[in-house]
This record gives sequence, structure tokens and C-alpha cells, in this order.
Amino acid sequence: MESTVEFTVATAPFARAAARADRLLPPRAARAGGVRLAVAGRQLRLSASGEEAAVWGDVPATVNTDGVVAVGRRALAATLASLDASEVRVRVEGSRLAIRTGSARFALPLLDPAALGPAPEPPPVAGRTPAGAFTAAVAAVAGAASRDGLPLFSGVRVRSDADRLRLAATDRFRLAVASVPWSGEGPVDVLIPAGILAEAARMLAKPETAEVTVLADADRLGLSWAEGGVVVSSLALPYPDAQLERMLGVRPECVMDVDADLLRAAVERAMPFAGPIGTVTLEAADGVVVVRGSDDGAGDSREEVKAQTTGSTTASYQGRYLLDSLRAFGDDRVVLRFQTGIQPTSITAADTDRTELRYLVVPLRKSP
Repeated sequence: MESTVEFTVATAPFARAAARADRLLPPRAARAGGVRLAVAGRQLRLSASGEEAAVWGDVPATVNTDGVVAVGRRALAATLASLDASEVRVRVEGSRLAIRTGSARFALPLLDPAALGPAPEPPPVAGRTPAGAFTAAVAAVAGAASRDGLPLFSGVRVRSDADRLRLAATDRFRLAVASVPWSGEGPVDVLIPAGILAEAARMLAKPETAEVTVLADADRLGLSWAEGGVVVSSLALPYPDAQLERMLGVRPECVMDVDADLLRAAVERAMPFAGPIGTVTLEAADGVVVVRGSDDGAGDSREEVKAQTTGSTTASYQGRYLLDSLRAFGDDRVVLRFQTGIQPTSITAADTDRTELRYLVVPLRKSP
């Protein structure tokens, strides 16, 4: 049966929905992948899926002819992103889907919707959480996941616990743990690829998105909001929860309270002197933290940052790990708790009422 649709839609929300489908699905499948456009009543639903994720977007539309068609998702996203017209008229013309503005026409080859397979049913609603808090937590935690290591450490652990939704990620050299308010209707216990979860959370970073609905079952996690949603398959791997809980039991020998942005800036200035490994040293003393970088070829740096300190210690880190952890706290004051040897250093917000975020960074071994 020949496909046919005809509708008019505002360009901006249509382009956003197409861009989400292109960005959220794995890049390796984006070039050949298709997106389904289903129009009925007063709505356009754009949806696409792959082995790891499914995404959809709902856009108000003036529909002249109901129907379902499919086109290449990258081609659709690129076409809509280039338009400055406020609205577009879309209709099937032969074997093409024509997208028209007042002065231009763009025609995309039609694909067979049946070849894309059925749209997967989303998991049931598990609960709700504030969108802003969730977005901030994902951004902070996902950065601690491994980008090139074992699959186990490339994910974000998401679990519900009473009135909190907890997220954790580690690459074995650092650990980030955050929790956000949670109103639950069912349990959540999944391990989600960090890259896809971070990209999905970025879509929620809008003032008008106050709350996100979390969908979950044993194998998937979904996020749903007014403009659409995404469902991501869980990594079917056991997570070292017990070991991570033990790591969070910090016994400090030195505690330091300092402005995160001031310390971060000092670490950034030390990085050109940090050598091939990027070693930055923190020395906690009376009323200051001394930030050092030193390398035979690059030279050395020394900078003092005002801080409130209890005890004294010296520890060295890979500078990029310090920077990642401090960025997660923005311009908050943070508390660093240093432990002996190569036990991880804990970084938390000084004002715990604002955020529940903990970052652990493993120091480098001291040279003999």
C-alpha cells in the first residue's frame, strides 16, 4: 500500500525532535538508520529505535492526511537544522517526502516503515524526579564513567532508594555518586551506558521542563517529558556495589574547605607544568592549599589558594581527574577529605542542602 501523509508543522520543535533522534541513537547506526513519522489528529510523532535505545518526540501539527512514513534520520535532522522558515509543509510526492517552505523544496527518499520494525513499547512508569536536579546529577556522575575501558565501567548505576534516586559511576580511578529527590511508583535498578544517558539528560535542560517521568523495568530505563522521551537498554552486568560502598566510608587525616572555582582555576594554571602524566600536587597547610605542577621539561608552578584546613597533607593526582571533579560543583564551596596512602580523596559540597554529590579521586602513588 502506498504511503501518504500531508501536514504543516512549526520548524523549530520538528527540528528538535529530529535532532534528538539523530543524537541519542548510537552514531554507528545513524547514517543508515531511519526515523518514522506518524501523523494523526493534531499531532506528529517522530520515533526511531536501535539495539541500545529508542527515542520519540511529539510535535503539534496541522494534519491534512493521516499516515505513517519513514525517511533517513540523519538526512531529516540535517535538512531541518538548516531552515530559517517558521513552519514547513510536508507531504509525500511519489517516492519522496517533500519538505516545503515559502521559497524552497527539499525531497528525501522514502523508506519502508515496516523495515524499521515495530516501535518498542516503553517500560512502565517507575516514578518522577525534578528535571533540573536530575540533569545536574547525570552531568556530574556520567563524567566519571570510563570512555575506553571495560563495559562494566562505562555505565551509570541508577537505583531507587526510598525517597531518593541514586546515580553512581566509576572508571576505577574515580567515583562519582549523586542522589536526587524521588517520588516512586516502582523500583529502579539498572546500569545505563553513560554517553546515551548524558545526552538524554541534556535534552531536559530547559526552564519549561520541571519534572521528568522515569520509566523502568528489569532491562531498560526510560525518561519521558512533554516533548518526547527515550528508552535505553541496561548493560546486563553485575556492578561492584559492595566495594563502592566501602570506598565511601572515608576516614580523613586532613580536611579542607575551599571555593571549587578558585581551586579549579589554580589546577588549570598548573596543568601546563604537569608533565606527560599531568601530575598536579595539592599541599594542605595552615589557611591555604598550595597547588603545584612540576616537570623537568616544562618547568614548575606554585600557587596558594585560601582555604580552611584541619591537619596537613600532600597528595598528587592526575590533573584532569581533579578538574572533572571540581567542575561538577560549579562555584560552590567544597570539602576535600584526604586519606592516607593511595586511599581516595573525597570531594563534597560544603552546603549539603543544595546538592547530594560525592566525588572520590584516587591519588597517585608517591615516588620511593
